[in-house]
Amino acid sequence: MGRLNGKVAIVTGAGQGFGQGIAETFAREGAIVAVVDIDIEKARAVARGMGDALALQCDVSKASDVEACVATTLNSHGRVDIVVNNAGISHRNQPMLDVGEEEFDRVFAVNVKSIYLFARAAVPVMRRQGGGVILNIGSTAGIRPRPGLTWYNASKGAVNLMSKSMAVELAPDRIRVNAIAPVAGETPLLATFMGEDTPEKRAAFRASIPWGRLSTPDDIAKAAVYLCSDDAEMVTGEVLQVDGGRCI
Repeated sequence: MGRLNGKVAIVTGAGQGFGQGIAETFAREGAIVAVVDIDIEKARAVARGMGDALALQCDVSKASDVEACVATTLNSHGRVDIVVNNAGISHRNQPMLDVGEEEFDRVFAVNVKSIYLFARAAVPVMRRQGGGVILNIGSTAGIRPRPGLTWYNASKGAVNLMSKSMAVELAPDRIRVNAIAPVAGETPLLATFMGEDTPEKRAAFRASIPWGRLSTPDDIAKAAVYLCSDDAEMVTGEVLQVDGGRCI
């Protein structure tokens, strides 16, 4: 019996990186997973071989896409127990005034507005069911920010704080809300964070982490399983730092 046996989970940005790791691990733990990504081919590739998994295309910044994603999952499997808001983007590491307004808006739409949209679509479903779990993927960038990523840092600071506020408000509905704050990981976003992907930049990133390495999708997935399982029934409003000591 897996720790998520029989749970229906929506995981956004699940076509690669942390989201893929979370989706695949959830499936191994017994969950039925809606693999959600803006790139439907990547979503299909991840969902293949995962039993009753759905592959859904969704721009998480668009209300119509989010509503359709939740509705399709509900129609297919009858409930929505878990929503993992993992989809995220960043601007390239650069001076803050060099980031254009359109790019700024897109970062906040994907990283922050998406959580509002999924709450609006999924919370009423969870209330009718008598409970559920929302897990938001924040970042150590919202706790100990780096220069060059100011607007991304701010978006993740919003995610971290939103998770706490949502947890307090939704606790009477038996809906738990937590966040994970990963340190920089071995994902496609890493080059964006660094500005340029060089051995020297990677070494500098690793040197800032006491544990001595970057995070991996497996690290984040294991933490996600715990927070979304019944083992964490008394845990809500937490921002779990999976960071090898980076934020100390």
